[in-house]
Amino acid sequence: MEFGTERVKRARYAIAAVFCVHGAVTGSFATRIPWIQDHASISAGQLGLALAFPAIGASVAMPVAGAITHRLGARNALRGLLALWTLALTLPSLAPNVWTLCAVLFVYGATAGMSDVAMNALGVEVENRLGKSIMSGLHGMWSLGALIGSAGGTLAAHLGSDARVHHLIAAVVLTALGLAACQGVLDLRSAPEEEAPPHFTLPPRSALIIGAVGFCAVFAEGASLDWSAVYLRDVLSTDPGIAAASTTAFALTMAIARLAGDKVVDRFGPVPTVRVGGVAATVGGLLVVFAPNVPLALTGFALIGLGVAVVVPLAFAAAGRSGPNPSQAIAGVATITYTSGLIAPSAIGAVADATSLVVSFGLVTVLAFGLVVGAQVLRGAGREAAPLEPAGK
Repeated sequence: MEFGTERVKRARYAIAAVFCVHGAVTGSFATRIPWIQDHASISAGQLGLALAFPAIGASVAMPVAGAITHRLGARNALRGLLALWTLALTLPSLAPNVWTLCAVLFVYGATAGMSDVAMNALGVEVENRLGKSIMSGLHGMWSLGALIGSAGGTLAAHLGSDARVHHLIAAVVLTALGLAACQGVLDLRSAPEEEAPPHFTLPPRSALIIGAVGFCAVFAEGASLDWSAVYLRDVLSTDPGIAAASTTAFALTMAIARLAGDKVVDRFGPVPTVRVGGVAATVGGLLVVFAPNVPLALTGFALIGLGVAVVVPLAFAAAGRSGPNPSQAIAGVATITYTSGLIAPSAIGAVADATSLVVSFGLVTVLAFGLVVGAQVLRGAGREAAPLEPAGK
């Protein structure tokens, strides 16, 4: 399906808005995890168990996104899946115990995963039609949304508001914004004779290698996003409002780095960019582990966000150029990285329950150093496509 240059440019802004809305849901949820933990009266280990269920839900549901898009078309599929995700924000704060929290987080993860696949697929399509790199910027908009959501959550936590009320208001607003943004995305539809994609297919070896690097970055991101507030509260004994600010600091550096990421990668190349980012994330992890006070810990979380920011967009780009079947490789990397982000919080909780949160973030630091070692596999992430020609040429 052909679209004119101006139409594709407008679609770029629309899909950027979708990324922003998606991120705002995550930020709104993450800042209220301490409230949800207290409301459900659960331990760190039980919270870690519950936070494994988004990963399970996403793993089950993500392969279905392709079939839904094939059946409904890209715009309708994204509209429906994004609305399910924004409305799912209301569920976790309603859970009265660990088992109901597990159940609602399964649904939360399933809707997150399906909408994530749909919006990234459209983002890659717009990038290909424009002929220039935009994926880092799109993920920057996701981080900006997470920053906005976490800022709202920080304010709500500081005021001592009920998370059920906070999340209901946020869900209504984000659903409306998401539906409006979806009106502008490309309305791509499969040809009538095109077969529906399989619900499950093994990713190629290239995707597994690239996905391993993405795994390290997203593990550090997911752990920091979901556990930074709990870490400051439990390890450094700070108040809930300041603890929630750690999520905001993390999201802020992620947003800034991703919004600037396309230009940085174009100038220095993907491998040096990821390698330097890995060093920054490693230093950040060490600051978190050894910080004697809140300001140093906040600096550590900010450096982790800065260091891992551009890795996932580059992993998608590298996967798309890694073999004869780009879509299969991208799907494989998406599954590995996204599942990593949802597994990370539960793994952090399990390690914390067995040892301490400090040891948990020692693991995050080790994985951050993996970016320095593995950056070489993203060598193929540079943008090489020709620019889009105006309609009619």
